[in-house]
Amino acid sequence: MYTLYYLPGACALATQVILRELRQPFELVDKRGVDNFLAINPTGKIPVLNDGENSLVEGAAILLYLLNKHENNLLPQADVFQKQKAIENILFANATMHPAYNRLFFATGAIADEHARQPFLEAAAVAINELWVLVEKKLAQQAFLGGDQVSTADIMLAVYARWGAYFPVDIVIPEKVSKMLAEVEARPSFIASIAAEQAHSTDA
Repeated sequence: MYTLYYLPGACALATQVILRELRQPFELVDKRGVDNFLAINPTGKIPVLNDGENSLVEGAAILLYLLNKHENNLLPQADVFQKQKAIENILFANATMHPAYNRLFFATGAIADEHARQPFLEAAAVAINELWVLVEKKLAQQAFLGGDQVSTADIMLAVYARWGAYFPVDIVIPEKVSKMLAEVEARPSFIASIAAEQAHSTDA
């Protein structure tokens, strides 16, 4: 059984959703309840996934590990080009969209003065909105980034999109993207993952 270390609402949520999509049993551990988390991951970051004696880090790498290990429809296997495009979408979510949202968190933590902070938040929001326009274009002829069924990148983007509500900025989610995100959030795996984080955090 897997062990997943997480923080509520953070990017480990995507890993939990994928584990549920793959119907894999796992234990959920809130990082805040671990006495010496740096002994588990020296960077202090989540997610961390334990698979037996093996400890895995870096969100995108963990997802690819799970998708390659377990049979699924989230990552194409038969068509090499389609698999490559799916990996590109995963890395776009992880290495482009995720850091764009991270600028909001960084500005909030680094700039104490609210008025001085706001221009940085708004600049980050502009960059995020431009990225969502790119996603909208990718969805011009299809419901999801992977085509007619949900992909791993869609799940990742649905997690990141939730973060905008934490900040006093206008993040514009285009129409097709909004529909895609709503369908991902309505999946039983996503609903169960949100509920599990909330229940687990309350218990802690």
